[in-house]
Amino acid sequence: MENHTQDESLKAHLMASDERYRSLAQQHTKYSRLIDEIETKAHVTPEDELEEHRLKKLKLSVKDQMNQIIAQYKHSSVS
Repeated sequence: MENHTQDESLKAHLMASDERYRSLAQQHTKYSRLIDEIETKAHVTPEDELEEHRLKKLKLSVKDQMNQIIAQYKHSSVS
């Protein structure tokens, strides 16, 4: 549990101090919202499904970039 708290503290620190991380986090939230909008539609078209798939890939890519920043920060603070 302590590690989770440390990760949350680190994420909060990066949100406050790292413009790139903050921008990625905003993109991640935007993609999540757009995916939710598609998933809550009563009738999902094939185009919606393609867009949902595209957004999920983008969201995952952004998440990977955020995790890279976290890993770099952890590595540099340990060194």
